[in-house]
Amino acid sequence: MKVILFGASGMIGQAALRECLLDPDVTSVLSIGRSTTGKRDPKLRELMHGDLADLSSIETELSGYDACFYCLGISSVGMTEAAYRKITYDMPLAAAQTLARDNPGMTFIYVSAAGADSSESGRTMWARVKGAAENALFRMPLKAYAFRPFFVQPLNGIGSKTKFYNAIYAMSRPLAPLMMWLLPKYASTTTDIGRAMIAVARNGAPTRVLDSREMVRAAASA
Repeated sequence: MKVILFGASGMIGQAALRECLLDPDVTSVLSIGRSTTGKRDPKLRELMHGDLADLSSIETELSGYDACFYCLGISSVGMTEAAYRKITYDMPLAAAQTLARDNPGMTFIYVSAAGADSSESGRTMWARVKGAAENALFRMPLKAYAFRPFFVQPLNGIGSKTKFYNAIYAMSRPLAPLMMWLLPKYASTTTDIGRAMIAVARNGAPTRVLDSREMVRAAASA
C-alpha cells in the first residue's frame, strides 16, 4: 500500500507516519507539507510545498497511491470563520479533488473532531466547518472517511507542537487508562489512530464517520 500523508508534523500526523513506517504492508509514504518531518526512512519521501490549497504544480507526483491520510489541522481559537475555513475546508477539498483525478477510488481519511456538525447549521463555528468538509468529501469519487477523535493520549514520544497541549497531556497521563475504560467512545491513543488509518485504508469500515471507540476497534484489526 502506498500512502500520501498531509500534516506529518502534527500529533496525529506523527502517529500516522510512525505506524506507516512500521507496517510491512505500507511500502511507501509521501509526506506533503511546508516543513520537513526530520525523519529518515527508506519508505519515506518528503515533498515541500508552500501552497497546500493549490497542488497543481506537484500533481504529476501524486498518482499511483492507494490512500491519503489528511491530518493537517489547526485550532479555531482566535480565528475568523473565513480563515479557519480556508485551512479546514478549502485545503482538504483541494487535495481530495486533485487525488480523485489521479487516483480514482482511493481511500481518503480526513481527521475531523468529535462534535463536528454534519447539519452544517449549528451555532459552533469550528463544528460547522468540520461538518461541511466531511459532507463535501463524502460526495467525492473517493472512499472517504472522517475520524472524530476527542481525548487522545500521545505515546512513543509523540507530542503536540503547542506547549500548552503537551502540558495537558502530561498531567492527564496517569488518568488515561481510566478514561479509556470509562469513556471508550471518547478516548484513544495516537497508536490507535495511526493503526486505525491503515486498517481502514486496507479493509474499509462499516461507517464513514468513526468515533474513538470505532477507531480503537479498527486498530485492533490491523
